[in-house]
Amino acid sequence: MVTRTTDIQTEEDQLIPSQESKAPSSQPLSVLGGNPVLYPLELPQSDTRTSTPAVGQRATRPDGRLHGLGQTQYIDDISFPHMLHAKILRSEYPHARIVNIDTSEAEKMPGVIATITGAEVPENTFGPTYQDQPVLAYPIARHLGDGVAAVAATTEQLATEALEKIKVEYEPLTPVFDPLEAIEDDSPKIHGESNIYTSKIIKKGDVEKALKDSPHVFHRQYKTQMVEHVPLEPQATIASWDGNGRVTIWSSLGRITLGREDISRTLAIPQSRIRLIGTIVGGNFGGKNEIRNEPIVALLSKKSRRPVKCVFTRDEEFTSSTIRHPFIMDYTTGVNDEGLILARKIRLVLDGGAYCSWTGTTIGKGSILAPGPYNIENVFVEAYAVYTNKTTTGAMRGFGAPQVCFAYESQMDEIAHKLGIDPLEIRLKNGFSENSLSPTSQTLQSVALKESLNQASDRFGWKEWKA
Repeated sequence: MVTRTTDIQTEEDQLIPSQESKAPSSQPLSVLGGNPVLYPLELPQSDTRTSTPAVGQRATRPDGRLHGLGQTQYIDDISFPHMLHAKILRSEYPHARIVNIDTSEAEKMPGVIATITGAEVPENTFGPTYQDQPVLAYPIARHLGDGVAAVAATTEQLATEALEKIKVEYEPLTPVFDPLEAIEDDSPKIHGESNIYTSKIIKKGDVEKALKDSPHVFHRQYKTQMVEHVPLEPQATIASWDGNGRVTIWSSLGRITLGREDISRTLAIPQSRIRLIGTIVGGNFGGKNEIRNEPIVALLSKKSRRPVKCVFTRDEEFTSSTIRHPFIMDYTTGVNDEGLILARKIRLVLDGGAYCSWTGTTIGKGSILAPGPYNIENVFVEAYAVYTNKTTTGAMRGFGAPQVCFAYESQMDEIAHKLGIDPLEIRLKNGFSENSLSPTSQTLQSVALKESLNQASDRFGWKEWKA
């Protein structure tokens, strides 16, 4: 009598076969503890998902499974044959004239294949608003994060060591770090004849008269600090040229079209010869909204005729990428005895750092939102963006909204406290409603501010907590 046995496989067994199993060549293969691990190429699909719209159904992110399985490839996971690694030498001074750069000693090192300086960049300026940023600083370095030279070598360690062999002769210039000092006529000038490079004015009603007639006037200055995005993946790029004189760039850049335009400009080649591939981005939050090391890597690749990769260190991510704008905000608000806002006068000074970047968008949005979501008949906002010899400020989630929100809501709490009014009530009394006018006299529609405040306070139990 022959007894047959049937092996019962669980779902886990199907995902992790025995060592004897052979994986089809077309199936993804990984290694876990020395054993091959197979991942299924076909996933179960419910009839509901295939027969009805996705709205209202559970939807899985296409990249979620790959993230969970560790199969997502970021730029630092990508490699090519004979690929080189690039490192960038940063300025020794926050403000200095570059007199001379000598890369000869670095070029003699075994494993160093190419070097580049700002003098070799075809068009050494870029930027999404003003083209005031250099690819590599030359002849002026305007903050410590400015790159002044770059090296491509066979390993990251060799490239880092080669930076120490580069000799840079500087003529130090007087820096300015305080944006209020930078506004003064006698301050050191960073670009041109004035450190104020953009401004915005909003007027509505007669602020001075309304403040003079207000029973209560509150004034306070608020400040916010620099904030770095701190993405898990720092700035990263790979570049490689083909035999037809075209460059392919793998980048963690968030704005591919704008980036391609800037790369075309800096390399002085048409966009048709540039293929920019946006890879999986390991965190952006606005910090990867413009090119950073792409032209440097492309030029090193062209010079060495090999693929070149550059990944920022964590230090470089703080000093050489963009950050959130610090704001200095002066708020003067006039109210009546019931807490109704009669006038609000605001002065904003944005610390722009060394270059403009996305300041044009930030100052516009910050200015319009500065009075807050409140009905105010008399408004005056003046805003100035100022160059300083500090890390470049640029895009970050909100573009100026978080800074002014901190200021106007802080003052609303202070007014409520001084007048003995419930903080919720003073906001409901002044808050926007349907067809309210914004500070720029735009008619607002679909306004749910008061409804949102009431729902949030009810769920929180605000009235019971206050009692």
